[in-house]
Order: sequence, then C-alpha cells, then structure tokens
Amino acid sequence: MPLSHRSTLTQFLIEERRRFPSASGDFNALILDVALACKAIARAVALGELGGTLGNHTGENGDTVNVQGETQKKLDVLSNEVFIRRTEWAGHLGGMASEEMDLPYQIPAQYPRGKYLLVFDPLDGSSNIDVNVSVGSIFSVLRVPKEAEKSGRDVTETDFLQLGAQQVAAGYALYGPTTMLVLTVGDGVNGFTLDPNLGEFMLTHPKIRVPEETHEFAINASNSRFWEPPVKRYVDECLAGKTGVRAKDFNMRWIASMVAEAHRILMRGGVFMYPRDTKDLSKPGRLRLLYEANPIGMLMEQAGGRASTGRQAMLSVQPTSLHQRVGLVFGSKNEVERLERYHTEPVEEVLSNPLFAERSLFRE
Repeated sequence: MPLSHRSTLTQFLIEERRRFPSASGDFNALILDVALACKAIARAVALGELGGTLGNHTGENGDTVNVQGETQKKLDVLSNEVFIRRTEWAGHLGGMASEEMDLPYQIPAQYPRGKYLLVFDPLDGSSNIDVNVSVGSIFSVLRVPKEAEKSGRDVTETDFLQLGAQQVAAGYALYGPTTMLVLTVGDGVNGFTLDPNLGEFMLTHPKIRVPEETHEFAINASNSRFWEPPVKRYVDECLAGKTGVRAKDFNMRWIASMVAEAHRILMRGGVFMYPRDTKDLSKPGRLRLLYEANPIGMLMEQAGGRASTGRQAMLSVQPTSLHQRVGLVFGSKNEVERLERYHTEPVEEVLSNPLFAERSLFRE
C-alpha cells in the first residue's frame, strides 16, 4: 500500500474512538504518550555504544539490581525513566507499575490523576543489548478501581492485581531492523511501523492473525532436565518429527527476547514455552504475570491464538502480588491446547534403566 494511503497511529485511534461516542479521548492520548516513549527508547537502542548506554548500570555499591534480583542495564534504567516522564504529566494515569520498580509509582502531586493504570516492562530482553539482538518494551493498560478514582487516593499494589481479562489495552514495541508497535485495544491486533522520516507509526499490519497450525516451537532446551512430564512429552514428540506420533517435522527457535519471540509467532505462527519447572520450586514460573504474560496473552487471544500456564488460560489467572511469576505457553491455538491437554492426561511413566526394561536380568 502506498505510504499516502496508510493510517497513522493517531488516525487509527481516532477511528477506533468513533465506536464509542461518549469516550473522552484520555485513552487515545495515553496510547500516544506510550508510543512517544517507545520512539525515544528506539533511538537510544539504535545508538548503542555511540550513545554511551551499553553495559550495566552502576550505583555507589557497584552494579544495581532490580526487585527481580537481576542486574540492571543502563538502558533498563533509562527506558524506565522515559516511560515515567512521558506518561505521568497529562492527567490520564492514576499510577504505574514497572518490572524495574519495587512499588507502584504515584503520580506527582503537581499533576492531575486519571482513570487508567499503566503496567510495563520498559526493556524486555535487555541481556541481548550488548550483542545487538532485538529487544522491546511491553505494556498493559488497566482501569483504576472506581473507589480509588473517586477518592483520588494514592494507588496501592492491590489496585493492580486485576485479571488479564480486565486489560483495556496491551502492546509491545519491537526495536529491531525496523521499530514496530503492535497494539490491541480489544478489537483485534494491529501492527505499526515507525517511519523514521515522518517520525510516525504507520499502520502496516492490520488485523494480525496467528495461524492455528505450526511447524515451529521455542523453548530453552537447557532446562530440559527440570521440565514436567507434559512438557517433556510435547517436546519429545516435536523432535521425533515425521517418524513420531505428530508425523511432521518441527523447527526449534530460541531468541531469549520474549518480544521478538511473540512477534515471530504473530507474523507466522509457532508456540513459545517458558513453563513451570522444578529448577526452583520457590518460583512457579520465570516470567512476570503483570508485565509480560498478561499483555502478551491479550495480544495472542485477540489475534486468534492462545495463552496459558499449561493448566489454565493466562487471562484467568488471579494475580496475588505485583511481581508474581508464572509459567507461560502461547502461540498457535491448536498447539497450546494440545499442551494443555497433556497436563490433564494421566502420566505414563517410562523406566529408562535397562535392568528393568522388558528384557531385563530380573525378568521371570
């Protein structure tokens, strides 16, 4: 489609708003503020070493660590600051929560407060920054609880503990060969590409749909010894290829940047797995429910895919804490449903010790 015929993000949001004549316009303005934050982060990422922002963030006592116990990169801290400064001032938000902050962020007293909450991972996959692999930002928009909106009080952690199904919008920005913003406002999924000449996000991928079938899966195979039986069964069947029960060959992909993984799946199908395992029994998963799993889950469901813990639909998981971790499987609907089915079927134990095999020394 010629550039002159493409919608800008602003035009797209205005057209969406027309479906709700009573809408105030606050939501549109908030999304545009988020988009501006993503543009600023894209520029910082693109400059790389030239911008002096690579490497770990250091404080008085050495490298800084976030609430997740992870060493922060300089771009983690910069991106978090950009999200805050670009969205706190306009009166659309009642508060924010970020993967990089221990507690909810209160809107400063000099700014008006609004009816939305913004939840975000400012720079997903930041461990890839120093090797020039695609990274991204993930965000989710929730409503401020009515009681908090009426009273104008500070937001609390509890205000953010909403089901993924209650999200108003979700999206991500991908900082790759091109910068893209992929967004759902509850009416399908649309992709916008940043035109560096105009400085505008242009609609390039309308009504994205995830193919129901796939020949690709993504999982960190180094954790295979910790996988639960349903996950091991699924991966073993994929690896068996045409000679196995699936009767088709699969390719395995692993980027270690969830935004990049999600984007690949939205574009051509596939299934991503970072399931619960036995590596650390104190953590029921690796990824964060509010900052990663719920927004990606909304995008997948809106695009005809599926997102799950393996045991239940991701958008039905009740959050219990701000930085809660969870197992996550998402992508092509038929594959995710197959893995869910394996979690409900009885486990058939297979003894691998040859002494106890069918032709063992102890066979009568």
